Amino acid sequence: MYEAVYAHPDGDSTAARYALTAADYGFDGVVVRAVDAAPDYDRLAGAYGVDVVDAVEVVADDPASASGAVGNFRPKHELVLVRGGTDRVNRFAVEQERVDVLTRPMDGEGDFNHVLARAAADNDVAVEFDFGPVLRSEGGRRVRALQNLRKLRELVDHYDAPFVVSATPSSHLELRAPRELKAVGETIGFDAADVAAGLGTWGDIAACNRERRSDSFVAPGVELSRDRGEQR
Repeated sequence: MYEAVYAHPDGDSTAARYALTAADYGFDGVVVRAVDAAPDYDRLAGAYGVDVVDAVEVVADDPASASGAVGNFRPKHELVLVRGGTDRVNRFAVEQERVDVLTRPMDGEGDFNHVLARAAADNDVAVEFDFGPVLRSEGGRRVRALQNLRKLRELVDHYDAPFVVSATPSSHLELRAPRELKAVGETIGFDAADVAAGLGTWGDIAACNRERRSDSFVAPGVELSRDRGEQR
């Protein structure tokens, strides 16, 4: 299971502090979603015993800006995320095979409907369930966050779209152990296995993209043999 975090300077804690805390909480890895953060991923993984994934989260006001950023970042990062929150950006993200994850789709005035859920399933774009507002807000905002998550769950489940789960921490103090996230999931109709699957999907996407980026990759199911330089 993985958590996707905002590391300094995009967040308040360093990638190293996240890796240490994530290891203590029983995570297998952390996804560093950032533009400006550039930690030594291999060193951190070796030092703390958790996988550290190089990701970038595109934040754009419109699809044209988002498209340019995705094209620029796709060759450079293991995961490319697009932050939603408006109907136009949400739609752009789920219609792009170049995008791995649509994050925070219900932020701001953003909405999610059956058309977007079907597109996410067709293009294999994972939709993020952001538990952060439920964990860190109160009153009416927390109620609205729960309502949005329930709606999103119903759509994603109906169209069998891929999904990820995160508490969207901006500090290591906002990290929550998998058992706590499973408890939140139960309030929106997930069982513990669903939440665990959503946490694990981050790692699955990273593994798939790393394989595609490797020198031996030719096409899905086709790789170059290391011994003979032949396809197999």
